[in-house]
Amino acid sequence: MRPRIDLPTLLSQATNKNQQITFFALLSLGVIESLVGGAVTAAGAVELFFHADNCLFVHKRLRQAIADEIMSRGVQLPDVFEALPTEEAQQEFQRELAEMRSLSLKLLEDRQLAA
Repeated sequence: MRPRIDLPTLLSQATNKNQQITFFALLSLGVIESLVGGAVTAAGAVELFFHADNCLFVHKRLRQAIADEIMSRGVQLPDVFEALPTEEAQQEFQRELAEMRSLSLKLLEDRQLAA
């Protein structure tokens, strides 16, 4: 079995929801940067981070629309390569990663403003 990031376990150490969302955003940025750098494939990222258990946790426990959107986009990354020609797929993949990075940073900014 490949390693998996288990958000319920990792985020259980956070003392409040804002801290959980901050940790989620930081983890997301790490996965996104791994995708950008080629250390992880789109399919590998789904197995590692954007898997169903984490998606359900984000949806039901974090209840944060931006976090939900990040997970939704992450789950769909492998589909880009199945649906589009190679060059187009790579461009769309990069656009998706840029948007996911932007959303993750927005989560961090929102937490900073709330503090």
